[in-house]
Amino acid sequence: MKAYKDLSKEELLTLQEQLNKDYEDAKSKGLKLDMSRGKPAASQLDMEMDFLNVLNADSILKTEAGVDCRNYGVMDGIPEARKLIGDVIGVPAENVIIFGNASLNIMYDTVARSEIFGVMGETPWCRLDKVKFLCPVPGYDRHFAITEQFGIEMINVPMTEDGPDMDMVEALVNTDPAVKGIWCVPKYSNPQGYTYSDETVKRFAALKPAAKDFRIYWDNAYAIHDLYEDKKDTLLDILSECEKAGNPDMVYEFCSTSKVMFPGSGIAALASSKANLDFIKKYMTIQTIGYDKINQLRHVRYFKDAEGMKAHMMKHAAIMRPKFEAVLHVLESELNGLEIGSWTEPKGGYFISFDALEGCAKKIVEKCKEAGVVLTGAGATYPYKKDPKDSNIRLAPSFPTPEELAMATDLFVLCVKLVSVEKLLKEA
Repeated sequence: MKAYKDLSKEELLTLQEQLNKDYEDAKSKGLKLDMSRGKPAASQLDMEMDFLNVLNADSILKTEAGVDCRNYGVMDGIPEARKLIGDVIGVPAENVIIFGNASLNIMYDTVARSEIFGVMGETPWCRLDKVKFLCPVPGYDRHFAITEQFGIEMINVPMTEDGPDMDMVEALVNTDPAVKGIWCVPKYSNPQGYTYSDETVKRFAALKPAAKDFRIYWDNAYAIHDLYEDKKDTLLDILSECEKAGNPDMVYEFCSTSKVMFPGSGIAALASSKANLDFIKKYMTIQTIGYDKINQLRHVRYFKDAEGMKAHMMKHAAIMRPKFEAVLHVLESELNGLEIGSWTEPKGGYFISFDALEGCAKKIVEKCKEAGVVLTGAGATYPYKKDPKDSNIRLAPSFPTPEELAMATDLFVLCVKLVSVEKLLKEA
């Protein structure tokens, strides 16, 4: 196919006329489709309904050590659940605390605790003139929302296929004491689906922060969310790498079973050094007497071990994989060679990242919405919702049915073509 930029003005006008007609036809279909968030589909939730049968009124609700899960206590989580999550992310059980149902909640509390009480004896952030966070972009909108709510200055760090631009990360972290953290989704990153290379992880571990209370916020949300059994990305364990580099306290690792089991009914965890966990538990004792141990026990009895959880995730992959492949097929067949967009081809996670021509993302998302397809808001993948190039769009293939996904993707590429032609005509 001929690149749009190589078309004459007359060719572009003819193309625009046809695309406008196709768009009006699409609007007349009355679509109401949602590709805005990475929600599991009903078919994924249906396949795990037997999770609810694991425990009942006749179940013995005691841990292997005899702790009654119906009662108070065991603030850092039952040992079996700590081992299960530790094995999944590759860290010792003693480095894990099990919380409630959402890792986002843990991240929010971790920032709030740092603001109010500081980090291991350092000055509380609320007393400092300036606090900064590094934000790999495009990235996860809910991360940015946390730091924005606390008035923390966010600094964009470009993403590469190997992870964040580590030259920039090192330059900022190692010289500026106001830099207190960095948001990371290290495996199948949101939204690009990139996995940090071994070199990137080792460079993170070897940082020499100007601030003693600098921490890496390592949101390992997609640790076992592979789409292919034989084409899995691998990620080095950041905790052991930090320990080897002499920085054992530098990382907080977050994870949950929100997209493993029912979202909202999972278990979430924090993994870190003993010193960090001891500090955190000192404040947790005021906040809670303990989280839902019955749900922790249900997870342990259902999955049994990390291999059981990974096998379960292959059932998810069987549903997710065709959806990703369908979207990528449409993008490739409809847009390849036109030079009006590029996209990632992840091996796991929940998203595909699309980059339109500069200045086109908002208009594409608006046109899709007008025709009945809701996408993640343009700019959402950047701090303050400000994409400097107005080009990035996050596609979430998981929730729609395959039939809905085909219609939504067809409309998306139509809007990409139409908005791109409009841009090129203005520049002609």
